[in-house]
Amino acid sequence: MAVARLEGKVAVITGGASGIGKACAIRFAEEGANIVISDIGGERIESAVGDIRNSTNGQVIGVEANVCFEEEISALFDQSVNELGRVDCVVAAAGVASANYVSGTANANDGPDHPLIEQPLEDWNRVLQINLTGVMLTNRLAARHMIALGNGGSIVNIASTAARVALPGAVDYCVSKAGVAMLTHAFAMEMIEHNIRVNAIGPGFIETPMTQGMQDDPEGLDMMKGMTPMGRLGRPVEMANTALYLACDESSYTTGATLYPNGGMFVG
Repeated sequence: MAVARLEGKVAVITGGASGIGKACAIRFAEEGANIVISDIGGERIESAVGDIRNSTNGQVIGVEANVCFEEEISALFDQSVNELGRVDCVVAAAGVASANYVSGTANANDGPDHPLIEQPLEDWNRVLQINLTGVMLTNRLAARHMIALGNGGSIVNIASTAARVALPGAVDYCVSKAGVAMLTHAFAMEMIEHNIRVNAIGPGFIETPMTQGMQDDPEGLDMMKGMTPMGRLGRPVEMANTALYLACDESSYTTGATLYPNGGMFVG
């Protein structure tokens, strides 16, 4: 019988209560990992922990943490090490579609419809703070623990095809995700000497709460399908499978890469 690809590993996943983050948590647990999910909203976290426990046999804990605050992410990794003994892989999946997006909810106003020249500066700052600075904080605090433990590790960041395909009306989102892609490439070079691999995935339009408002709008759904050569939205498990490849030893010679599971939206 084949050994599970993450057997005995500990995976920490931000944004793990819904969408791509939750799909990664379930998929990683299926492959033998013990899971720590973090998000905002205690009830949402507990519900996600229950779902993961019901579908897998691994150990799962939930920690409420906001990626905007370094002390909360530091406490997340401290608790992960204290309770599970190690951190082997991290998925930085916490993010927002727009400044008004509420994690894990559908909002018809979360599509690309906020022109930059009209956007309040505080909205721009919020998107960059969560989507880019939050990923940076997650990366560096994860790496500090991995270095201290001396076991190396793998970090997977969730960027977006919007890092390479411009979406008018979503300049803040595009810039934040392009930043995640470059953060991944540059930080990977710093971490090579510590045997820590840093990679990213850049999803296209995926069936998650973040796109639910657009899915419910016929014009929004047609727009997403029309931009996708495969003619459909991706499924969260398809993103989780890509993240799993980057997290496990099958990608042991890969670092600084961004893969784009996007139905052909961007190739290159």
